[in-house]
Order: sequence, then structure tokens, then C-alpha cells
Amino acid sequence: MLRYHVAFHLPRTAGELVVAEVLDFPGAVTQGFDLPDARLMVASVMEDLAHMLLEEGKPLPTPNADATAPDADLIELVPLSVHVGALRV
Repeated sequence: MLRYHVAFHLPRTAGELVVAEVLDFPGAVTQGFDLPDARLMVASVMEDLAHMLLEEGKPLPTPNADATAPDADLIELVPLSVHVGALRV
């Protein structure tokens, strides 16, 4: 199972959202109302992007063990689970 580094940027003021950015999966950025919501959203965006790449015949990005984000409030490893079935024509 592939595990990617997700940087979470927590709100600084009331009304802001939590931003989640997958450091080693280009284009995977989302936000949530709170940390649990951002975790759900980032898992969903990673799965959607992975399906898109696979349908286009492209490889998934390789997780980078050295991925960092100095301005992140929290970095977590998030597993990517993709179920591959028959392609729709």
C-alpha cells in the first residue's frame, strides 16, 4: 500500500478552513471545516486523482520519504487505497 505525506495547515482565525496538501502527490490539495473533515476530503481527492491517472495509463506518483513542509502545522502519512476494476468504455 502506498502512503503519502499530507501537510495540514490549521486555521489562524475563526471562519478559516483546514487546508490539506499531499506533498508527494502533485495536484492533491483540498480543505475541510476541521481536521477530521480535512482528513476525509484529502483521502477522497487522492483516490479520485489516482483513478484519473490510472484510467489515463499513467503511473501513480512515488511517495517521497523526505517530503517536508516547514510551514505545516501537522504532517501525517495517509494510505492510498485504489480498487481497480474493469474500465468503462
